[in-house]
Amino acid sequence: MSAQPPLLLALDLTGTFVFGLNGALTAVRATRLDVVGVVTLGMMTALGGGVIRDVLIGSVPPATFQDWRYFALAFGGGIIAFALSRRLDRLEMPITVLDAVGLSVFAVIGASKASEYGLGVGPAVLLGVITAVGGGTIRDLMIGQIPTVLRSELYAIPALVAAVITVSALGLDVYGLPAALAAAASCFVIRMLGVHFGLNAPRPPGSADTGREGQPR
Repeated sequence: MSAQPPLLLALDLTGTFVFGLNGALTAVRATRLDVVGVVTLGMMTALGGGVIRDVLIGSVPPATFQDWRYFALAFGGGIIAFALSRRLDRLEMPITVLDAVGLSVFAVIGASKASEYGLGVGPAVLLGVITAVGGGTIRDLMIGQIPTVLRSELYAIPALVAAVITVSALGLDVYGLPAALAAAASCFVIRMLGVHFGLNAPRPPGSADTGREGQPR
């Protein structure tokens, strides 16, 4: 696996911290967990998708356990969410924006890493999406609710778009920092449009329109 460009690495680490923060904040809002439970769910949100990806492609031990920064940032995000949960409500939109950055970068990095390990187009795209949304899905299942990614706004679709662009660029041998940033930007824009306009993926005909759901992750 080639080293990430410094900018992508910085965004990756930022995304890890924000996913830990947002994941723990979601746990605080939805449950009566103590500090151990809140921080654990925050870390699962931040690290779960990458661990699943690495295990599936045979990259063991997962990157999370080889670079202490990921673990530390996920833990730090969880602790901050627990300690300052009431004040963080005022920063909901900034956190959502940073969460979209994390979603975008995780989708790109996940798809590119899967491709570099020799997976085909379909599996690489799938693992890009799993990297981006897997942690939040684990968290939601742990607190006993339908995963937000399956019911609220546009979340998996932007990650899918970013993963497809990434794998396509790799297949055309034009992948580099500009292509990676373009793929991440496409995910970010689609995600934020979903947040702003309350957009959702199509639902079954006749299903009730429940309006905007809570913010994912």
